[in-house]
Formats: sequence, structure tokens, C-alpha cells
Amino acid sequence: MSKKTKTKPKQTQKVVETNDPCRLYLITPPRFEPVAFAETLKAAFDGGDIASLQLRLKAEDGAYAPDDAVRRAAETLMPIAMRYNAAFIINDSPDLCIEMGADGVHVGQDDMSYKKARTIVGPDRIVGVTCHDSRHLAMEAGEAGADYVAFGAFFDTATKEAKSRAGVDLLTWWAEMFVVPSVAIGGITVANAAPLVSAGADFLAVSGGVWAHAGGPKAAVAAFNQLFLQLHENL
Repeated sequence: MSKKTKTKPKQTQKVVETNDPCRLYLITPPRFEPVAFAETLKAAFDGGDIASLQLRLKAEDGAYAPDDAVRRAAETLMPIAMRYNAAFIINDSPDLCIEMGADGVHVGQDDMSYKKARTIVGPDRIVGVTCHDSRHLAMEAGEAGADYVAFGAFFDTATKEAKSRAGVDLLTWWAEMFVVPSVAIGGITVANAAPLVSAGADFLAVSGGVWAHAGGPKAAVAAFNQLFLQLHENL
């Protein structure tokens, strides 16, 4: 899911502008029945480019879903992501990432350190790190070798309780100083996404903004991609 030209941290020199538009980092709903949801996911992919799909399952009480539930969902959804050439990321669990043959893992600050996750998944898989609104955490992750840093939340979200509120200036600062890709997350919809893209986000992590879109997931993905291209053409 990398943008190819953004792979390693660059601490003191501004990043060279790339010709790559922002891309969509799609996150699953927290709860769903995998076989039924597969058709919804296919519709989303039919809407246009999706760089990656993160499997993020939660139990009704907000705790982590059982491993067997994650395995079942991954078995159903990962082949769909592969068919559309999207990276398949498992949230929170490097062990399941290896077991299921996923492309990578995303870890939060309360889940596991980047170093431990990298040790488990090895050098060739994606490891992304939640950095909330912290420049310090992002620099630590980038310098350690994270494949991307995730900032947020930028807007109110019903998907999960946000622990921080990030400003768009954080995205601009990161884009000017580092070459590790940034992912903006938190309550993002087609209607509010433009400032994040213009500020320098490499990817937008979206869940409800796709699955709850009035026109359906396919229309949502198409609208996001149209927005990305329009803003890129105006650079």
C-alpha cells in the first residue's frame, strides 16, 4: 500500500513532491457476518482504487474479537482484497497476520510496540502505527522503520472512541519533513475529506464514510477517488 516514493524517514530535508494522488485505506466495520459482507466488500472495490483493506473486528463490548472470528473473516475477505490488488492488513495481531498470510499489521499505542510487531512479522510485511496527534510518537515510529504513521482523529467518529483530536497542520508538517507515508483517520467522509488531502495526507483511512454512505459503498469509493484526482490535478 506504499506510494513507492515514500518509504523511509527524512528528518531535516523537505520531501520531494511526488506525482501520486492520495489513496483510500478502507477499514471494515467492527462487526459483520463475513459471507454476507463479502458482497458488500466486492461492491466497494468495484467503485474504484482501494490501496488497502484493514480487518478491524471488535466484540459487542468493544473488546477484541476472538481469534477464530478474525480467522474466519480473513479467510473470506483476504482473497477479495488480493483479487483487487489491495494490501490486506490485520489490526492489532501480528501473530494472526503471519498465520493467515496477510500483507501486514496495524498496531496501536496500547497494543504492542512497533519493534515487537516487526520482530514477529519480519522485514517484508507492512507494519503501521497509530500515532494519535503526537509528533513525537510519529517520529519514533518513522525512525524505527514503520511503513506508515496514522494520525487522528480528525473528526467525530462513531466507529471507536477517539483518544485524541488531530489538526490538519500535523499532516502538512509530516509531509514536509518525512517520507514515511501518513494515514489520516477518524470520521472521514467524502464531504469533509478535501482539507486532509490538501494538507498532505498520503492515505485516508475510512470506515463509516464508505459503509454508511447514502449511495452505497460503490458510490462512496467512486466519490473518494474522484475527489483525490480532482485535488491532485489542481496541485
